[in-house]
Amino acid sequence: MAPSPIALIASAGLVAMVAAGTGAIVLQQGSRFSHPRKTGGAFTMADLDGRPVSQADLLGKPTALFFGFTHCPEVCPTTLATLAGALGRMGRDADRLNVVFVTLDPERDTPDSLREYLASFDPRIRGFVGTKDQVARMADAYHVAYKRVPTQDGDYTMEHSATVALFDKTGRMVGEIGYQEDEARVLSKLITLALPGQCAPGGGAELWSTTGATGTCGPRS
Repeated sequence: MAPSPIALIASAGLVAMVAAGTGAIVLQQGSRFSHPRKTGGAFTMADLDGRPVSQADLLGKPTALFFGFTHCPEVCPTTLATLAGALGRMGRDADRLNVVFVTLDPERDTPDSLREYLASFDPRIRGFVGTKDQVARMADAYHVAYKRVPTQDGDYTMEHSATVALFDKTGRMVGEIGYQEDEARVLSKLITLALPGQCAPGGGAELWSTTGATGTCGPRS
């Protein structure tokens, strides 16, 4: 089983891989919450209707989890559009998945603004919001690095990890989707995540699990 790049980042101290001009990075900052552990775990946030949500709300279905912010100039809309395209091609099979966008910018991303933002993508993509501390704790639990960066006009942007983390129905991380990964591979991974162990058309992507989440048909184009 290949080690999680997110986990490697978490143990590497201060490592940055800047996606030039996009406002997103892969960066591990020192965190007052950090300690060695698995990716994922307990959190407390809210959905866009104000209802509390926790890890328990994601269990029972596989999950694709992406952290970002609505003012993100390129990485977030590109990633969400790719996910939305794959979900559309999956049809009703996509209902087997939780697909969640978690804001890292609670100061600007209100439930209403996030709802308006996500309306441009597939309606099955849910939004989670929280207080600054709740966001920090969830990001830390899921090994997501982010940083507020002032801009010359007096505003700010957010640098953040740019991968989509994939979890099985028990909450165990089994793979990830990299930024600008080939759309066919994204679709294959999501089909494999939604239909573990089945030779579904377009599936068969190699995820990290060896106990049922990995396709047995081999990669497909």
